[in-house]
This record gives sequence, C-alpha cells and structure tokens, in this order.
Amino acid sequence: MYEEILEQTDHRQTPLPHGPWVMSQKWENLLFMHFTVSKQALQAHLPEGMVVDCYQGEAWVTILPFEVTDMHFRKTPSIPYLHSYLELNVRTYVKKNGLPGLYFFSLDANKLMAVLGARVTTLPYFYAQMGMWREGNNIHYKSKRWGKSKASLRASFRPHSSAYFSKSGSLDEWLLERYYAWKTNRNNTVEVGIHHMPWQVQEVEANIQTYQLTPFDFETLGKGRVLFHYSPEKRVLFWPIKIIK
Repeated sequence: MYEEILEQTDHRQTPLPHGPWVMSQKWENLLFMHFTVSKQALQAHLPEGMVVDCYQGEAWVTILPFEVTDMHFRKTPSIPYLHSYLELNVRTYVKKNGLPGLYFFSLDANKLMAVLGARVTTLPYFYAQMGMWREGNNIHYKSKRWGKSKASLRASFRPHSSAYFSKSGSLDEWLLERYYAWKTNRNNTVEVGIHHMPWQVQEVEANIQTYQLTPFDFETLGKGRVLFHYSPEKRVLFWPIKIIK
C-alpha cells in the first residue's frame, strides 16, 4: 500500500520530501469549506516570509473538519487511545521561498493527549469539544474550542455528486493538491511535508455556522465565492517536522 502511494507523484507541484516518511494517518469524512477573501486583508494576517498564493487573482481560506483514524508511526501498530480522533483546521494558501503550500491559522482536536503530543513536536494545537455523526445521507460536525475562546463550528452537509478527480490547472486541483504546510509557533516556523494519492472528491450541499475560527468574521466569508468538497477517506504519509526560519 505505502509503496503504491509513494510511486504516484505526477499530481504533485513539488517533489517528495527528503528521507523516509515517519508517520501515517487515515483521514475520513473530510469536508472542505473554501471561501474567497481579500488578498490584502489576508496578507496582513500572515507572518513575515509568507506570501499569499492566489488562483486567477483570488485568495482563499479553507475550514476543514475530518476524522483521523489508524494513526501510527512507521513500522509500528496504531497508537493506543490516539489512533482515532476528530480534527478541525483552518488554513490558507501561501508561498514560502517560492514553494506553494498551506499556512495554518489554527488546528483543533478532541483528544487532549493528541493536542499535548502535537505541542511537544512544536505544533500549536488547541483542545476542543467536537462531535461527528450521520443521519441518513447527511453528515454533521460540531466543534467548540475549550476555555475562554469562542471559536466554534457547526456544519451539516450531504454529498450529492459522483466522485471525481481534479482537472489539471483547475481551481479544485489548486485548492486540494498541497503537500507542504507551515505554522508559526512563537519565534519559529514549523514545516510539515506530506504525501498521498490524488484527491477524489464529491460536490456538497452544506449549511454551516462558524464563529471566530478565522481572522475574518462569518459575514465577510459569506460575501465572496464559496466552494465545498467532500472526500470519504485518504491515506496520508508524514515526514519529520522541521523548524525553519
């Protein structure tokens, strides 16, 4: 399985990271919620060295809830208690030193040990109360960050199309096929390299509510273009986290 994943790289804009992968996760029930925002306003929320990446002049922010399952390090079994949890990330599309990738505004999870473990590796996760359930063909997510923060999400959605692969050069491909990600943590920038097979997604009907999850209020997000994708699952490989300048 892993050899097949590693052999397929034509869909990447960037080469595979150097060295062997160190961790694998299976992602399930992924809801990609994409919103256009002002390029200038977005740039003001990015750290030095990160440049907004645009598709045909438009800047995008994505909210992504999903379920992590079968998490394990290379050549080891699944990690007890941590092999399955819910995650919610808020990201945008950037270039760093010319390399296209993702910048994370926030990362939430509903397992405290997963949050603490990520923080040990310098990834600033937040603990949140989260839930995911199904009602017929509908899937529901809810999330409320723990503590004084009011960051929250409620989303209900239903996939309604056949699954498809992105066309080369399309907006779908530009949004989905990203294999490097960065997050600032104090004075450091953390870089994570990943790899997986090309995304196969479905169109979605969705009803969502968010509060203080992004640098932009929900009314601002709703004024621009909105695009949703759903994917039932994806096996993902991770390379060692790097601290870069």
